[in-house]
Amino acid sequence: MQPEIDVRALTEVLDGEYAEVRDLVRANLVTYASVLDEADELDIDAFRERVRELVVEMAATGQTGMGFPKRYGGGGDVGASIAAFETLAFGDLSVLVKVGVQFGLFGGAILHLGTERHHDAHLPGLITGELMGCFAMTETGHGSNVQALGTVARYDADAQEFVITTEGDQARKDYIGNAARHGELAVVFAQLEVGGESRGVHAFVVPIRVDGEAAPGIHIEDDGRKMGLNGVDNGRLRFDGVRVDREALLNRFADVTPEGAYESTIDNPNRRFFTMLGTLVQGRVSVGGAGVNAAKVALAIATKYALRRRQFAAGPQGEEQLLLDYGLHQRRLLPLIARTYALHFAQDVVRTQLHDVFSDLEDDAQARRLLEARAAGTKALATWHATQAIQECREACGGAGYLAVNRFAALKADSDIFTTFEGDNHVLLQLVAKGLLTDYASEFEDLDQLGMVRYVTNLAVETVIEKTSAHKLLERVRDLLPGGDEWDQEAGLLDSEYQLAMVRYREEHMLAGVARRLKSGIDRKRDPGAVFSEVQDHVIAVARAHMERLVLEAFVEKMRTLPDGGNKVALGLLCDLYALSTIEADRAWFMEHGRLTVQRSKAITREVNDLCRKIRPLAGELVDAWGIPDAMLRAPDLVGGA
Repeated sequence: MQPEIDVRALTEVLDGEYAEVRDLVRANLVTYASVLDEADELDIDAFRERVRELVVEMAATGQTGMGFPKRYGGGGDVGASIAAFETLAFGDLSVLVKVGVQFGLFGGAILHLGTERHHDAHLPGLITGELMGCFAMTETGHGSNVQALGTVARYDADAQEFVITTEGDQARKDYIGNAARHGELAVVFAQLEVGGESRGVHAFVVPIRVDGEAAPGIHIEDDGRKMGLNGVDNGRLRFDGVRVDREALLNRFADVTPEGAYESTIDNPNRRFFTMLGTLVQGRVSVGGAGVNAAKVALAIATKYALRRRQFAAGPQGEEQLLLDYGLHQRRLLPLIARTYALHFAQDVVRTQLHDVFSDLEDDAQARRLLEARAAGTKALATWHATQAIQECREACGGAGYLAVNRFAALKADSDIFTTFEGDNHVLLQLVAKGLLTDYASEFEDLDQLGMVRYVTNLAVETVIEKTSAHKLLERVRDLLPGGDEWDQEAGLLDSEYQLAMVRYREEHMLAGVARRLKSGIDRKRDPGAVFSEVQDHVIAVARAHMERLVLEAFVEKMRTLPDGGNKVALGLLCDLYALSTIEADRAWFMEHGRLTVQRSKAITREVNDLCRKIRPLAGELVDAWGIPDAMLRAPDLVGGA
């Protein structure tokens, strides 16, 4: 029997505790819906100015300042700030990224790395958008490897100033949002040198423009047109002996006295560096949520089109058939809808963790490390999902999907970079794997690649399995069924415990395998770097398996909290579809490792097809429940208006 969906109630479940904030953003999106057209119509300079205007106007509504302290004009609610940002991703993504640069990166760095003097000086102006700023971390030659940045800040004790210098082309700050046109200040990450001694990467507040012109010693270039996001003025910055006051150092974790003595509450330089970067984790949480919502827009358009568009008659005299009545079309779109719901609930978990850590509800080193790893992995899966879903939806809309008027051109071009900024996804998954292999040990911050290899190989492989296996699944399966195939035959495919057992087994088996390979390489006296390089693909596979397990657990846990009724039944179908399509996608691994028989594998495919048929009548309501304003589904050829 087909469940009845209460769309409004399902939207309330999805919006959660932040419904009011999300509705404010939705209302603003509708008010400024013309920006979707302006992105196509205006030249690059005019569009950049329009985006800046919109960001300032939205700031006046309070939606962009939710995460800042109330005393400076903010909302004092970290979770609400993430929810607002996620919802903004229903609209033009240049506006989204400009907001992220201004309030998330620039504002977040001032807030989390600075102290009261920086807050008093800068937060009131940046919260209103009156003071525009940049986050100048990435360099031409140093993207993901932040510890190796080439910009240098030397302390001149006589003048009580820092002298900031770009040392060579590779140290040029690059791809910096707000730099090319609008930024007045930059938070510049540079290697601090005090008394000739290097103290590692620190952050400084540096004026880059005075009265609209480049400040003395500052060289600014425009990065020019990009694949997308052309409403954001990315640029390059060079510093030629730029002098800033001693108090320009963002000194929450370290300071330099007037006389030139370096002081820090964190003695270990690696720990200090990772603690500093850890405070900036909200950017990854924000981008992950934005990726999920960009995927929702594409799927809403493609699903509505598939419920209108007919092609080929089903019988000799019959009417042409709706696209979504074709089994293949269901297979293309419905598992993506299921994964979008799954990632939405996984995002809820990481947003709550972020809120708790940054609101001091759960503030310890272990909680922060778990947050960093989960944020990294969720961002990677969510942004890859966005790229895949948008492409599949464009193709599912045929030639009409290729027309710029129907939003896919902008969605594809503007979201593509999500897989790269706020951390390259493959690098982020290595961070996830590092946490798994070291069990988020107290030595976590000190372990670079080679340190991690040595750390893991110093443990017995059994210890790695023991420490990382929350469910002791390997041992349990081995005890029950030494090598038999009956294990997966006993449970029904739609049993969530069976589904969870499969993905947990895969994760833990992979993890033990990586540990064994690392240990084997070291036991043979091989170079740790070469050993790690050889198992890197295995490391990434472990991290993906771990994150897919966490995503499924988040979905199952959410299901258990819902009251009985049509919405719970519908979400149950989606949860089963996500779980089984995940297992199906990696069926080769499960078969290689004795967890799937040929017959069981075929049964999973039949079940996935059956679930698609059951979800097909619900598809329109499932995408409506995302609450995307009609004005954001700017695809008249596809959804019939808007």
